Amino acid sequence: MDNLLETIKEKLKEEGLKLTPQRRATLEVIINSQGKHLTTEEIYDEVKVNCPEIGLATVYRTLQLLDELSIISKINLDDGCSRYELNTHDDDHQHHHLICQQCGHIIEVELDLLEHLEEEIEKNYDFKIHDHKVKFFGFCSKCC
Repeated sequence: MDNLLETIKEKLKEEGLKLTPQRRATLEVIINSQGKHLTTEEIYDEVKVNCPEIGLATVYRTLQLLDELSIISKINLDDGCSRYELNTHDDDHQHHHLICQQCGHIIEVELDLLEHLEEEIEKNYDFKIHDHKVKFFGFCSKCC
């Protein structure tokens, strides 16, 4: 985690920003919660444990900044909440998500099976695709 925080600290520095204690606390929660897809409020609740003086507005602003810098990704899973995850992917595409409609469990799909489809779309429609997002809705093995 220290290496990752140093990398993020350098990225902030390049933008003329600092890794403040509030930003660090928020990042630590996101890093330690990889794969959980936490909402702003869930992140705030976790950050308050080690940083009780932090306000919800500070967490919102921090998440917005980190998203703008592509340090984290804001994701919409069609549940009415914005969720966040650490942006650890070096490629152009985000991974896909399987969302259980019964319990809300989220499973990340690391495979990008749409590359061939993208190539066909680009060729046939003279359209340069920058990214795509795919969400599959169904039922996880616990809810089937």
